[in-house]
Amino acid sequence: MKNSYTLIKVVLVSLTMLLGYGGNAQAQTVGGTVRDAETGETLPFVNVLIKGTAKGTTTGMDGNYSIDIQSSEDILVFSFIGYDAKEIQVGNKSTIDVELQGNTKQLDEVVVVGYGTQKKSDLTGSVGSVVRDDFNAGQVTNPEELITGKVAGVQITPNGGSPGSGGKIRIRGGSSLNASNDPLIVIDGVPIDNSTVSGAANPLSFLNPNDIATFDILKDASATAIYGSRASNGVVLITTRKGKAGQQTRVNASSLVSLSRVNNTVDLLSADQFRTVVEEQASPSQQALVGDANTDWQDVIYQDAISYDNNVSVTGALKEVLPFRVSVGYLNQDGILRTDNLERTSASLNLNPSFFDDRLHVNFNVKGVLTKSRFANQDAIGAAAAFDPTKPVYDTDGLGGFCEWTNDNGTPQTLAPRNPLGLLMQKNDQGEVKRSIGNLQLNYDLPFVDGLKANLNLGYDITSSEGDIVIPSSSAAGFNEGGSIDHYEQSKENFLVDFYFNYARDFKSAGSINATAGYSFQDFLTINPTFERVNEEGEVLEPAGIETRPQYRLISYFGRVNYNLNDKYLFTATVRADGSSRFNPDNRWGIFPSLAAAWRVSEENFLKANETLSDLKLRLGYGVTGQQDIGSYFPYLPRYVQSDDASRYILGDSYYTTLRPEGYDSDIKWEETTTYNIGIDYEFWNGKLYGTLDYYFKKTDDLLAEIPVPAGTNLTNRLFTNVGSIENKGVEFGINYNVVKNANLNWDIGANYTYNESTITSLSNVEEDAEGILVGGISGGTGNTIQVHTVGFQPNAFYVYEQVYDNEGNPIEDLYVDQNGDGLINAEDLIRNGYPNAKHFFGFNSSTRYKGWSLAFSLRGNIGNKAYNNVHSANAAYQSLRFPDYLNNMPVDVLRTNFQNYNLRSDYYLEDASFIRMQNLSLGYDFGKIFGSSVGLKANATVQNVFVITDYNGVSPEISPGVDNNTGGGIDNNFYPVPRIYSFGLNFSF
Repeated sequence: MKNSYTLIKVVLVSLTMLLGYGGNAQAQTVGGTVRDAETGETLPFVNVLIKGTAKGTTTGMDGNYSIDIQSSEDILVFSFIGYDAKEIQVGNKSTIDVELQGNTKQLDEVVVVGYGTQKKSDLTGSVGSVVRDDFNAGQVTNPEELITGKVAGVQITPNGGSPGSGGKIRIRGGSSLNASNDPLIVIDGVPIDNSTVSGAANPLSFLNPNDIATFDILKDASATAIYGSRASNGVVLITTRKGKAGQQTRVNASSLVSLSRVNNTVDLLSADQFRTVVEEQASPSQQALVGDANTDWQDVIYQDAISYDNNVSVTGALKEVLPFRVSVGYLNQDGILRTDNLERTSASLNLNPSFFDDRLHVNFNVKGVLTKSRFANQDAIGAAAAFDPTKPVYDTDGLGGFCEWTNDNGTPQTLAPRNPLGLLMQKNDQGEVKRSIGNLQLNYDLPFVDGLKANLNLGYDITSSEGDIVIPSSSAAGFNEGGSIDHYEQSKENFLVDFYFNYARDFKSAGSINATAGYSFQDFLTINPTFERVNEEGEVLEPAGIETRPQYRLISYFGRVNYNLNDKYLFTATVRADGSSRFNPDNRWGIFPSLAAAWRVSEENFLKANETLSDLKLRLGYGVTGQQDIGSYFPYLPRYVQSDDASRYILGDSYYTTLRPEGYDSDIKWEETTTYNIGIDYEFWNGKLYGTLDYYFKKTDDLLAEIPVPAGTNLTNRLFTNVGSIENKGVEFGINYNVVKNANLNWDIGANYTYNESTITSLSNVEEDAEGILVGGISGGTGNTIQVHTVGFQPNAFYVYEQVYDNEGNPIEDLYVDQNGDGLINAEDLIRNGYPNAKHFFGFNSSTRYKGWSLAFSLRGNIGNKAYNNVHSANAAYQSLRFPDYLNNMPVDVLRTNFQNYNLRSDYYLEDASFIRMQNLSLGYDFGKIFGSSVGLKANATVQNVFVITDYNGVSPEISPGVDNNTGGGIDNNFYPVPRIYSFGLNFSF
């Protein structure tokens, strides 16, 4: 409430100042009509401003306007979305009629590429772009949510529904097994550290989406090779909003309120169904444990959650020469899981002036954020699926006032599930993160060589976080230890120095050249202090470990040459040499080259005059990129690491952390990805219809992976090494069409489709014809896995038995297909049956404007992916009733299978997870100017996660890869549901 009040005060003060300005005496009145240059129809809601001031108006529904000016020297600026702006000096005219030209043509748009910008018409690589007008609307907490479903070849899978959790970004499917498959993310020229941050749900949740102007996504090696290291999985370039020279000062204030609601839960036995099952399947002693309550535990732990997102920004140019933008934002978002909350306060400042007759361009960016999170105990999700529905929520005689399974002496049952609400209310896990990212970029046009510029970019990314996890002694979870208090801290420092020269010159008929050569240095340091874990009495439960300070550095030299001959023939050559401290000196450096060419066929004489096909470009590219982002900073050095909880040394009643040798590979080296790309860019009717078509082939050699250490060694159980190769191929298609455009109606639609297939071609550390590397841990036992990396198959193939069914289609327990016919069912009968990653995924979006109204929606979907329903496999069997002192609930699926025991390996639990999801539906209205034509007002209503069409029986068909990249996703267990979100927002501008 306090923050909302502050926002209102800022709006009112700014409004008063602007209204005061508007009250000055005026010399004359100018009016007229604004029309579409092609159709002649009048245009409503066109902005009409006096250049260099904040004074302006808009055209009415009839296209007419009237404005008071002070001098005949005044210049009127007419601007409207989808049209080129126009400036007209008033002079002695009292009537000025204006025609605006539509700007649907895409070729002149500028996109950000590595270390510079290019016009779309000059690109030789595969680049996808999304601008602010095309972003997804609604309650968007993380930046990647703005472009979900918008770009071919880019798949964003939600990490879950918790506040700030965001999603996993995959560009063309990723290229690694265990090394990071995340793309390199560059914000205003600073490559950020997007690894896990203690005390934060997602490393990208620090960036306020309201500050973002564009996303440019580099997909093929021709586009990404300039970044060399960490570019194998693509590059996401985020550019934030800025002021412009000569721009009048504008204030924008927005407020959005959202309601999040659970729309799908696990289908469990009701209390009455559970009583019936216990009576039929359990022993008399267990039957005596049944209660008389009727509790829906999922209903108990979930809630309707309210969120508030307020933002204020001021954009303009001081004295018309110092462009600036300053913004502040406040987000308070509750999660649908009780006690879950994210509070984010953000601020940003951008200054981009020019000096010395426009020779020196300065771009200064600084962003700061403070997040305060309370993380709900997500163990409650699994507990709600297992806790006895015949038990009440509360028990005045129970532990902490909650109903719990206890022993005769009142102590908690150690193996029984905990009260789901008790898990939430009796664990206080709070984290606070301070993060700042910024840079100072100086671009100087050197006077002694025409076309030569020097660019210096100094950047940083600093994070400081801390938190506490407190569990009281009165809770079942903390009873045996007398409660616990666990404090943690972490700091991260990332510093960047880029320096490069850029030379651009037009040699007329001999063509033009644009060359870049430079140096880059980046240092990453993480400091992890450790603290004692104590109970409420101050007794040490776990001693402090050893503070770690992992650090690595990247040093790079890079160069690129673009050659353009007659705007027809385009050539690009790039090379980058990267040195990483992760590898030993003999393998430290990697060389990453690329070559690309493009032919603008539409500029040839036989097509140049064609009025239908306005652009046709063929692209061909080849390049090599690298990868060194693995879970170890010194994988080539012999070293000792702290033992885990299971390996601590026992002396008396105390447990001591020891040091254990960790496996290492002294010859570990760069993972390298070679990419071939052929593409077509097309445009019809001067931009009315345009799109791209690409085919790509990637081969990754010297795969970095984590493999098991042989049993019997004294080493920790992980070893990072190079293990083999993987191939990746696919097709991308994107199309955009302006269905209709006139003064009152504008309708754009867009669609994209991607086919992507990965195949492991070799695993050097695995014997030929062996089953492969087992991955994909599941619950329901200890050490069980359900996926495998095998030569000749996609990564993370599901590894299961083929279930046999009866005549009615029901599975027969413990009966599987004997694949080799030896009369035995064992590991040799396991088959690879499907993959978590879809081979086909697509998106469709539509945006319509009719007068002041706007309507937009986006759809996306996957075809061909599978998901393993671990909730069912680990719970839907009468074995759950075999514990003597407590009862577990089960999914309704047990009534179909009647399984007595868990059948974890059965492919019965492997389901088709193809889906179509309506991601976003938004309706808006532009009221134009209010309060005496000084303030603009827009209102919008949005629904997110509108519906999902799928045959999958779990909570969600989309399960993202694990945080440690050790699974390929698709394992549904304890998944935090993605909510349906209803939002209403107001936007004021003046």
